[in-house]
Amino acid sequence: MALETRIYQKENHVKIFKLLKQSLSDIYGSRFLAKQLAVRDIKAQYRQSYLGIFWAFVGPLTTAFVWIFLNSSGTIRLSETGIPYPVYAFSGTLIWSIITASINLPISSTNAAKGIMSKINFPKEALIISGIYKLLFNSSIKIILLLVFMFVYGVGFNWSTLLFPIALLNAILFGITIGLFITPIGMLYKDVSKLISMGLGFLMYVTPVVYAIPKTGIMKTVMEYNPFTPLILTARDLIVGGSPAYLTYYLWIMLISIPLLLIGLIFYRISIPVIVERMSA
Repeated sequence: MALETRIYQKENHVKIFKLLKQSLSDIYGSRFLAKQLAVRDIKAQYRQSYLGIFWAFVGPLTTAFVWIFLNSSGTIRLSETGIPYPVYAFSGTLIWSIITASINLPISSTNAAKGIMSKINFPKEALIISGIYKLLFNSSIKIILLLVFMFVYGVGFNWSTLLFPIALLNAILFGITIGLFITPIGMLYKDVSKLISMGLGFLMYVTPVVYAIPKTGIMKTVMEYNPFTPLILTARDLIVGGSPAYLTYYLWIMLISIPLLLIGLIFYRISIPVIVERMSA
């Protein structure tokens, strides 16, 4: 039987659509591997923790309670939110924590697998899908707690609440899109992760996470142009039964995010093997 002969040669141009097709094909084909990686990491995350799954929502709870205390004690005076402030603050910090986790998802998942990437050849997209599985698991726990919060403070459920998971999923994809472009640089320079953490901490205070958009002033302009504002407000408005005030801006961001996400996948597919080879050299 004649053996197949393959000739490998350097290509002078990058076939974008071919790379995208391969990336999407590997995403579909690596579902089982991604699931196994996610299950392993979730078990390891809570295995030696006394409080266990409580750590999934302790961050948003702590931040929300600080602002609830400051508001109720009169230390700070906030604008009217239209819903009970504890629900407003907790929903905002919860959604924000999910968005920030999605931005950090590609780099954290890829960095955690540096050891096996240099030894085993497998679709690197499986790391992104595995990270999404873990994020959705942790997010589902937080959402259950938010629904309890709403029930305690008398915020009723509406038909729009059923659309909340879609809005949240879109926000996650937006965060992952940003993360895909940051990951290659972040793997080479550890300072990038620290800068992202500092930047997101600052960005939270120019986003309507724990307080409403002011009626006037420069902060009003900054928050209205902030692309994270419609993500937070639309998701919050849907779950509490409000009418999304920034729906048009939200839809534009989603439309722009789709091609950027595909470009990000191509960028990730091209850059990660090169970086892994450089780091293992």
